[in-house]
Amino acid sequence: MTTTLAGGRAARRQTMRRIRPRRSPAVPLLLAVGAGAAAVLWLWWHNTPSIADNTGRILNAGRITGLLAGYLMALVVLQMARVPALERRVGSDRVARWHAMSGRYTLCLIAAHVFLTMWGYALQAGKSLGDIVQQTIDSVDQLPDVGKAAIGTGLFVLIGLTSTGWIRRLMPYDTWYHVHLLTYAAVFLTFWHQITTGNDFAVEPVARTFWYGLYGAVSALVIWYRILTPIRLNLKHRMRVEAVIEETPGIVSVLIGGRKLHRMGAEAGQFFRWRFLAPGMRFSSHPYSLSAAPRPDMLRITVKAIGDHSARLRELPPGTRVWAEGPYGAMTAQRRSRGKVLLVAGGVGITPMRALFETLPGAAGDITLLYRANSTQDLALWDELAAIADERGARLMYAVNSPDGERPDISAENLQRKIPDIDRHDVFMCGPAGFAQSVFEALRGAGVPARRIHHESFEM
Repeated sequence: MTTTLAGGRAARRQTMRRIRPRRSPAVPLLLAVGAGAAAVLWLWWHNTPSIADNTGRILNAGRITGLLAGYLMALVVLQMARVPALERRVGSDRVARWHAMSGRYTLCLIAAHVFLTMWGYALQAGKSLGDIVQQTIDSVDQLPDVGKAAIGTGLFVLIGLTSTGWIRRLMPYDTWYHVHLLTYAAVFLTFWHQITTGNDFAVEPVARTFWYGLYGAVSALVIWYRILTPIRLNLKHRMRVEAVIEETPGIVSVLIGGRKLHRMGAEAGQFFRWRFLAPGMRFSSHPYSLSAAPRPDMLRITVKAIGDHSARLRELPPGTRVWAEGPYGAMTAQRRSRGKVLLVAGGVGITPMRALFETLPGAAGDITLLYRANSTQDLALWDELAAIADERGARLMYAVNSPDGERPDISAENLQRKIPDIDRHDVFMCGPAGFAQSVFEALRGAGVPARRIHHESFEM
């Protein structure tokens, strides 16, 4: 059985004025981050008139790594704050990659800071490198707030270990997610020793005020966007499960009702983090894309059962309360820069592509959807897609394995043969990482510029 949600014409009218694309602010943001790091290094330089000996060099290396680690800690938390300007303009997947990279750099800088500083303290006390463990214990006992920092450092190490690829794959998503939230506690515990024992902040009131302002601003953004905004959204819209419908074996659509849902600001191509307040699911929050344009009284997600959480969605009874955070994601009509658009979906990646297929403005022949699946039985929402294609004069193609299991040829040559003017298209793409990479390479080979290939991945 399939579900159909109308409203495509209204959604297209809303997006018709948005064909002029918004430019991503990623480059200016990265330049601003670099400028901040340069300012941190200048702070050290300004407060270091000279370095007398080897011990001084080691201690100052510890100061530099500590200052940079403190700066990156604030950025790591900022990247977790779900700030709309980042999530909807830069893209959730890119922000997640920045967060992961910043976290790795932060952990390396913390390790270097601890080692170099304790080594320098040991040399100052007339000890050797071999006494670094005892020096660390003495510093934890004697210096203000260093004990808190030691606990925070331990939490950072735990978070870093659980984010390692092979360990992450062995852990349930919910366990990893809740361990990752300890980042907030780790940053809080390590912050105070920066102020009480950091020479740069002890001698520079302006620098200390700036540091308080940096961490205060980031904390305010976290509280506003991670706590207060979701509370306001859910109290206003009061969402509940209306129905759960099987689309194809292993894929279900969840219809979610509520009040004035079209005023949530969601667009086709975006996703929410969903928490279903049913037994055993209350503490699980997962990202699922909208599979239809938002309606005033209804949202829909379409999900493939690939884990415990997604498999349990089919058991949700009508009336189950829903808690959502969002909308997130930058793969919307605002990325479009050309009149013609190719949508490419792999597997359950059809969900945001189906919503875009319905709502992207265009004349007959302007919109093409290519849907990759293992078999025709796996083509979820196919009846809806065919109806949309007929109504809009759009082109609908599928690529499935042959009866003997041979995979279809999605190469640059084949794409050019099927769509001769593909190099004049924008391309929106969603699917597994391996599929997305191979299609990206084929599109580039077919002459599509990278700036016109729009893709978000949530395999983080």
